[in-house]
Amino acid sequence: MRLLLVEDETRIADFISRGLSEHGYAVDVATDGNEALDWAAVADYDIIVLDVMLPGLAGTEVSRTLRNRGVRTPILMLTARDAIEDRVKGLDSGADDYLVKPFAFAELLARLRALLRREPALTGNVLEVAGLKFDAATMEVSRDGVAIDLTAKEGRLLEYLMRHQNQVLTRTMIAEHVWNYDFDNATNVIDVHIRNLRRKIDDRFTDKLIQTVRGAGYRIASPT
Repeated sequence: MRLLLVEDETRIADFISRGLSEHGYAVDVATDGNEALDWAAVADYDIIVLDVMLPGLAGTEVSRTLRNRGVRTPILMLTARDAIEDRVKGLDSGADDYLVKPFAFAELLARLRALLRREPALTGNVLEVAGLKFDAATMEVSRDGVAIDLTAKEGRLLEYLMRHQNQVLTRTMIAEHVWNYDFDNATNVIDVHIRNLRRKIDDRFTDKLIQTVRGAGYRIASPT
């Protein structure tokens, strides 16, 4: 999942970005409100984590502007303010949820998962294709009851494929949602990760789920 983090405090931004990256998220960071709007105009994000107190343009104004532009990406607001009126203002600006600093990182992850479940294409935590099961909350993977060990990045790649099963996903689409902006999708990194997934998911089984669509990309689908 590709995420935009908007946070002007470098220490907090580094902490959150590092933690989310370790859990397989592709994270881009903006340090003020105007930069956040610029990022959101050129990239397709699955979720936005938005601080309220920002230089230049407050987080509530960023949220309101995005909604006025028709951007429906889920927004989680972060703030040190915990007064009821502040929370109401944030939610009324278009945010979907509100988390008060300081917060437990585990709660941040749980709230992100909850927001992602609201999207039409993102149905639930437990995904299944044929006998392959993936639990997005625990990152546990199994096929026909056999546990499969994946890295965080492999897990997020598999999640993206499974949430869009039967759809052909181009390398650009995969790069934009599983890696961050700095990723060079001209490299063979995506192909390497797909190959590793196949080795773990398909090699020991008769039916192959991960398919290459020549000249287009990859998809995961039940065997016909």
